Amino acid sequence: MSSPHIEADIGAIADTVLLPGDPLRARFLANELLEAPQQINARRNMLGYTGTWQGQRVTVMGGGMGIPSTAIYVTELVRHYGVRKIIRVGTCGGVGNVGIGDVLLAQSGSTDSRFNRMHFGGHDLSVCADFTLLRQAADAAAAHNMPVQMAHVFSTDCFYDGDPQLLAHLRRHRITGIEMETAGLYGLAMRENFQALAVLTVSDHLERDEHMPAAEREQGLLKMGRLALQAAHLAQA
Repeated sequence: MSSPHIEADIGAIADTVLLPGDPLRARFLANELLEAPQQINARRNMLGYTGTWQGQRVTVMGGGMGIPSTAIYVTELVRHYGVRKIIRVGTCGGVGNVGIGDVLLAQSGSTDSRFNRMHFGGHDLSVCADFTLLRQAADAAAAHNMPVQMAHVFSTDCFYDGDPQLLAHLRRHRITGIEMETAGLYGLAMRENFQALAVLTVSDHLERDEHMPAAEREQGLLKMGRLALQAAHLAQA
């Protein structure tokens, strides 16, 4: 039986899922990186595909924008389909000493959302990446001479406006990436007992008015997708 927001049959989704926010990015990654990808979800146009990478089944599926959307799909992937590894691949804004195109491995996620507090009795929850996936991603990057940075990131509910002092707070606490999903993903991983990691490319620098061209975003997405697949593969070895 399918879940409320995913129409895939049981068994159609692999144990490992790459989760970009944009469903069109999911289609792009699946077609570029997987062998024989088959579409397994189109409900609400949240496209998902399952194929193989180096002989291992992998699913690539969109998760939407923001913690609430991501939480719906992640919860159903884990509870209904038995997914055990979820690697978010996406873009983020840069703060401080990072540059356009830098790849960040998010070791922790702070947030202005109440999502994790609502599940933790109103207290602060210190959410972080799965250490094995984080280490394997770093090892895979080093093996392929791919520069990456270990980073703290901030997941905000406000794409526009929000706290006018936020960037100053991020700089002071050495948080170098800002996006909208990671803290929710990591909180869910702690509660639902699955492995999670976010691999992010800096597409815009919020203090320098610098932006990545569209073609470079596409190439950056492929680079992150390959790194995520290598990390998941090493974690299984």
